[in-house]
Amino acid sequence: MFVGIGYVIILAAVFGSYVAGGGHLAALVQPLEFLMIGGAAFGAFLATNGGPALKSVLAALPAVFKGPKYNKAVYMELFALLFEILTKVRKEGLMSIEMDVDAPESSPIFSKYPTILADHHVVEFMTDYLRLMVGGNLNAFEIENLMDVEIDTHHHEGDVPVNAVRNLADAMPAFGIVAAVMGVVHTMESVGLPPEELGILIARALVGTFLGILMGYGFIGPIAAILGHRHADQTRILQTIKVTLLASINGYAPQVAVEFGRKALVSADRPAFAELEEHVKQSKNR
Repeated sequence: MFVGIGYVIILAAVFGSYVAGGGHLAALVQPLEFLMIGGAAFGAFLATNGGPALKSVLAALPAVFKGPKYNKAVYMELFALLFEILTKVRKEGLMSIEMDVDAPESSPIFSKYPTILADHHVVEFMTDYLRLMVGGNLNAFEIENLMDVEIDTHHHEGDVPVNAVRNLADAMPAFGIVAAVMGVVHTMESVGLPPEELGILIARALVGTFLGILMGYGFIGPIAAILGHRHADQTRILQTIKVTLLASINGYAPQVAVEFGRKALVSADRPAFAELEEHVKQSKNR
């Protein structure tokens, strides 16, 4: 929602001020400038990143126009799930959750938390390490190292669309300059035309610079920033699961383990201690 609002403000501020100052919008309608800048940018994007990066960008773009996927309510549900799983482990032993981690979609515990169950990556990360805990062949240090490797891999993979879009945004002003230079070349070869016609050619050339800067900093740059925020959110929820499970492996009670996870959150998403305690108890009794 805020992306659309921001875009409207940008357009209103730029074009509204231009018109208010006596400018004519028709002078900015230059399809060939759009074609030159957009085509060159797309070609450079493909040459730099290739098909896999293009697919990852297209897959990530819908998240730009939605709100954050992970918020306080989602984390509350996550902590309630972890608390219930770890409580079962503490009371009945690690083998008691074997069926839950092998088939979470049919698990009575996981089924109580549909938002988490619908997130395949989160469920896979959680059940993989619960399965390693059940196996009992790895100590806490080894599991932590393995978690770090997986989170680091996930981080680098998620950086691909972020960096691709960010590089594209940075390149747009340069492609605008290319279009402007081509326009100036055309103007120079047309010397001899009446001044009013030369003025039109120069105006068209300058539109290229304008479009490149506006598209780069006003539209594509914000998309790259939002993709970076969404990627950081995905990494944070994995870190939260990590510290919670490690606390349990190190012998802390479930209530204390989820407190470790709560501390991994930013303040906007972090529930209060008493709020979380009451929530996990109510969820367990459902």
